[in-house]
Amino acid sequence: MPQPSGDIGIDLGTSNVVIFMKGHGVVFREPAVVAVERDTQHIIAFGAEAWRMIGRTPSSINIIRPLAQGEMIDFDLTSAMLRFFITNVIGKHILARPRAILAVPSGVKDMEKKALVTSLFDAGLRRTQILDRTIAAALGAQLNFLGSYGSMVADISAGCTDMAVLSNSTVSVVSSIHVGGDHFDDAVIRYLRRKYNLLIGERTAEQVKITLGGAMRRNPRVVMDVTGRNLISGLPKTLSIDSDEIYEALVENVNDLIEGVQAVIERTLPQLASDIFEGGVTLTGGASMLYGLAEAISNVLQIPCHVAPDAKDCVVLGCAKVLVNPSGMRHLLEKS
Repeated sequence: MPQPSGDIGIDLGTSNVVIFMKGHGVVFREPAVVAVERDTQHIIAFGAEAWRMIGRTPSSINIIRPLAQGEMIDFDLTSAMLRFFITNVIGKHILARPRAILAVPSGVKDMEKKALVTSLFDAGLRRTQILDRTIAAALGAQLNFLGSYGSMVADISAGCTDMAVLSNSTVSVVSSIHVGGDHFDDAVIRYLRRKYNLLIGERTAEQVKITLGGAMRRNPRVVMDVTGRNLISGLPKTLSIDSDEIYEALVENVNDLIEGVQAVIERTLPQLASDIFEGGVTLTGGASMLYGLAEAISNVLQIPCHVAPDAKDCVVLGCAKVLVNPSGMRHLLEKS
């Protein structure tokens, strides 16, 4: 465990919370999940421990994601979860009190951000500042938007996709659409239920998406055995599913994502749009690694598109850049 004195960067994502500590790198990554007793609302577990309970708990226990669709649906649970995670990282050293840079989903309201900052102070942080999620993603992806040249980033997380055109250290055009990794998982679940009367859980759907899913057809095709519950007999059943089928399940969501990128470019000033057509679109976030996604966007829109290195960590790495150079990047932080 690293020493508790280092300042930290926090990516409060819909599916995972990732924490970077100055001088140590990424020191924490756990699912943004809470297990709660249904009747008493008593919290049983956070993070990985709660995630392991999915599909394995009695009806008296709820497994809750306090952030969904890029929004905070339960502030109290979010706050409790974040305090628990931060205490694990920095310990209960009253004199340490590091400062933090926090990136939150785009749908979190200003009042919720302020309340989170207060909550994190109580958790042992000296000061917490908010960094816009798209700016954090762009910094982590090594995009140069501090000058007049235009850059575009699409951060595809579990609950939503945040897109922005950046130039002169500011966001010129911003948009958020409800397409992300969770929607891909839901599409897989619906497809198998509709076509085969096979009901699978979230964790199985995610594995199917990773192994078989794609924004383009895989060549050669990939086949995977998928086990679920037959909705007619009620008994377990295993089927062989191929990647072409899962491509069909995901194609509507992929098209929605491509249309979202196109809509942002259409709203962009001509000179900045010209920069994007030259430099392309950079994809970040865990869901950006869906097979063939960058190529599919490029083929349809006829512009370069690529997935950033360390795509799933770009947001927290962007927070880390501000930690390392606070005076040079102070202007990027939200005014509190």
